[in-house]
Amino acid sequence: MRLISSGRHHATFEFGDLQVISLRDGYIDMPPTRLRDEDGRPLPQLPTAVPLVGDNLRLSVNAFFVTDGTRSILIDTGASNVWHDPTMGLIYDALEEAEIDRTQITDVAITHRHEDHVSGLITPDGSEAFIELERIWIGAGDTSVFTGRLEPLRDRVVPVSDKVAINNWTTAIPTPGHTPGHTIYDITSGTAHLLIWGDTVHVPTLQFEQPTVSWELDGNQSQARAARVALLEHLTRPNHFVAGAHLDSPGIARVSPSGNGYALEYLAPPIG
Repeated sequence: MRLISSGRHHATFEFGDLQVISLRDGYIDMPPTRLRDEDGRPLPQLPTAVPLVGDNLRLSVNAFFVTDGTRSILIDTGASNVWHDPTMGLIYDALEEAEIDRTQITDVAITHRHEDHVSGLITPDGSEAFIELERIWIGAGDTSVFTGRLEPLRDRVVPVSDKVAINNWTTAIPTPGHTPGHTIYDITSGTAHLLIWGDTVHVPTLQFEQPTVSWELDGNQSQARAARVALLEHLTRPNHFVAGAHLDSPGIARVSPSGNGYALEYLAPPIG
């Protein structure tokens, strides 16, 4: 995995025969009271290693475009204008900056149903963001999100109930917990793996070192905690990398064991 170019809103990596492009949708600020201990209570004290902006945690919001030069897939789509926050909805600028033609996107894979991951399927003016879109892959437990502004896309939804190959190098793997349909996407190139996840980790400065810390909005905190621990352990294998929706943009890194938890090593400096 090698960084080959970057800009204000994107970073492009060479991953064997593939290109992986991180797309920055922006950031959101959340109160640290969202963090929960193993009993579901707010953390009594935030470690000093966790930075705050004002009194809030600042979470990057990333999406990822992967291509072999012929086929491509976009994983997550950002918030469009539904978050009512000018710091979000930048994915269209990121796509343009990365010189990705939206008309070439026929497959979108969604990690889960929350607004900052799925809403970018529809632009702020109410039109479809990807006019050649054929398939939207999403966990079967999260398909209920396709109502209201997303209703016109319902006929292109492909529910993911079990581990399934999307193409020769992308496999969808259900990891319920944060939501019933939370799904990660395993991108393979040769013997290397890139796991692209949504809300497995919200606060990377804390939840790698202490993976038992959960998030208030995890629908099933114990299930989400177990999924996180299992994925982090899996990522310590050789030639494994992670791309995270809420890791610091561009959000692509290696994971290694560290004490009772894990250490994160970014493959590129932060953008934005």
